Amino acid sequence: MGRPYLGEFEELVLLAVAVLDGSAYGVSIAAELKHRTDRSISLSGIHIALYRLEEKGFVSSTLGGATTARGGRRKRLFAITAAGKETLRDMRQIRNELWDAIPTPSWS
Repeated sequence: MGRPYLGEFEELVLLAVAVLDGSAYGVSIAAELKHRTDRSISLSGIHIALYRLEEKGFVSSTLGGATTARGGRRKRLFAITAAGKETLRDMRQIRNELWDAIPTPSWS
């Protein structure tokens, strides 16, 4: 079996989880991606991507403490796993190799 496939949005969400380093949850990921990409991101899209990433073993989640600000509800916090880090490194290497393979005259 080949490498697990990541779509562009899944890759962005996984990168945001890595950047947020232990404090990643739906709203914080949406804010990070909005800040970095200037794209409006739907919260439901982020949650779908997070659950897919968790199924693939690229992130893990835990429930944080309940707060009165959240009406007693708990946040689901996401963290990148070793497999997620390895996948990001692989994707970065593939992208860099492709960028390096572009013939210079094609940019003229």
